[in-house]
Amino acid sequence: MKARAFSYLRPASVAEALAAFAAADGDASYIAGGQSLVPALALRLQAPERLIDIAHIPELRGIALADGVLRLGALTRHVEAHDNPLIAAHAPLLALAAPFVAHPAIRNRGTLGGSVALADPASEFPAMMLALEAEMEIAGPDGTRRVPAAAFFQDLYQTAIEPGELLVAFHIPVAGPHHRCAFDELARRRGDYALVGCGVMLGFDDAIVAEARIAFLSVGPVPQRAAAAEAALTGRALDAEAIRAAQAALADDLDPQDDEQVPAAMRLHLARVLLGRLLGRIAGDAA
Repeated sequence: MKARAFSYLRPASVAEALAAFAAADGDASYIAGGQSLVPALALRLQAPERLIDIAHIPELRGIALADGVLRLGALTRHVEAHDNPLIAAHAPLLALAAPFVAHPAIRNRGTLGGSVALADPASEFPAMMLALEAEMEIAGPDGTRRVPAAAFFQDLYQTAIEPGELLVAFHIPVAGPHHRCAFDELARRRGDYALVGCGVMLGFDDAIVAEARIAFLSVGPVPQRAAAAEAALTGRALDAEAIRAAQAALADDLDPQDDEQVPAAMRLHLARVLLGRLLGRIAGDAA
């Protein structure tokens, strides 16, 4: 099967891209890296009349640090999340998750904006944006607004981006020297979609966990924060008892459904195993 015939535009600015979408009466799609859209076009899962190429818009590029916030343009590529020193230093969960994203050819072309806007529940970067408490900068006909990650992911493949709007950038509070992070996922083969994945970011006050952020992927229709597990860790030393308490608390945080790959009970078990592994890793590093 081939994509339907479409017109192609390459705007030079965000304003031009928004105007091109509006002129198409909504029968248009934005394309940047194309790692999700091109297969959908080939299968005719999407068949827009107009394709708007945003890959060359300068406003969507750039990685900058200012006033304790790291700004990542939506066109930041997956490989940059892996290699860029500012991301590694100030948004380490993105750097830790990047090697698990698909394969090198996809990481060289795919963009953070495309991954987060698609909101695949098995994708690494949406969950890490949730753990990092990022804000998404979204441009639309009425101007620009910011949406916290906790409100951005709404349902399966559904986000706070309205038709015609464009994800412009991510604003991420920087990690400090008191933070410790870890990421891992379980998959049948490296590069496959994860059966379950998890990113952990802990802030320490001496040996006590002062702040905990835990986000899972592949456990439901949207990335999931583990609030009960976070509460089980906060205010105590990261010892074996605290780790067991956090693992047990996942029963209150996660409610995976049975599917063709993994029964719900197995997915919850894998989530507990993975969380224990990551917390143990952080405890060892802190020591």
